[in-house]
Amino acid sequence: MQRWRGLEDVPGDWGRSVVTIGSYDGVHRGHQLIIGRAVERARELGLPSVIVTFDPHPSEVVRPGSHPPLLTAHHRRAELMAELGVDALLILPFTSEFSRLSPGDFIRTVLVDALHARAVVEGPNFRFGHKAAGDVEFLSAMGLKYDYDVDIVDLYVTGEAGGGQPFSSTLTRRLIAQGDVAGAMEILGRPHRVEGVVVRGAQRGRELGYPTANVETVPHTAIPADGVYAGWLDVAGEAMPAAISVGTNPTFDGTARTVEAYAIDREGLELYGLHAGVGFLAYLRGMEKFDTIDALLERMADDVKRARELVAAEEHEGRRS
Repeated sequence: MQRWRGLEDVPGDWGRSVVTIGSYDGVHRGHQLIIGRAVERARELGLPSVIVTFDPHPSEVVRPGSHPPLLTAHHRRAELMAELGVDALLILPFTSEFSRLSPGDFIRTVLVDALHARAVVEGPNFRFGHKAAGDVEFLSAMGLKYDYDVDIVDLYVTGEAGGGQPFSSTLTRRLIAQGDVAGAMEILGRPHRVEGVVVRGAQRGRELGYPTANVETVPHTAIPADGVYAGWLDVAGEAMPAAISVGTNPTFDGTARTVEAYAIDREGLELYGLHAGVGFLAYLRGMEKFDTIDALLERMADDVKRARELVAAEEHEGRRS
């Protein structure tokens, strides 16, 4: 998949293409429907497919300080898009000046002049241009003028976790904030994952016999509610079953909120300074303050046992992606 940053990176001889536009944070199942249709339409027409997205998130520019928690790191988002068969990814730097483009100017600048769109694929609630004044009706009307088709993809609805709502990043963030990582996985189509560099912590886990990787997550990451989870620790392409702790370590009167993952049944790992991903499969319990170290150790042993069983069952079913 080709990756461009800014309109100036688009090749000057770029021909016609099929385009879809959006933040696509999470690349959840609703996004996958839209992107999949764009790829399908491109193949029908014998043209390349292009995703247009933005950095930083538009809300951070339009309403500073309102950046929503990120569901997916930028590099992982690109990997997921490539897996769906996308040919090119255009990341547009979202600046104050760019935010003032009218819907018409946005279409001319991005879709027509740069990408020579033959078709545009979007969801029914797509908005664009200054103050989000553009909608799919306007996009379609301009297609008559500029010779591109518009496909609108109806988003499926979620199951029990979402209460029958359409797939959405907002709903996914809310479920994650509540610790409902199973519900988030239903929308994402895979476990929610946070990423960062493994840094040195207080090393209490090592002292207790459960050495953990303390993952320093990137800014704005959507981190699940405080508690203990089953999941995976991914390092250097290896996914290791893990028991994961999110919180401030109240037993030791901690104040800093951390994400720590214990790689189950693995010894002698040296992970400091490495990039790691932590995937969340299931919520086990809330964060607790224990009166004694023995009580903490007993609960940790139970957490590890349950995490081992849950991850093994998931991997046996082959549902992890």
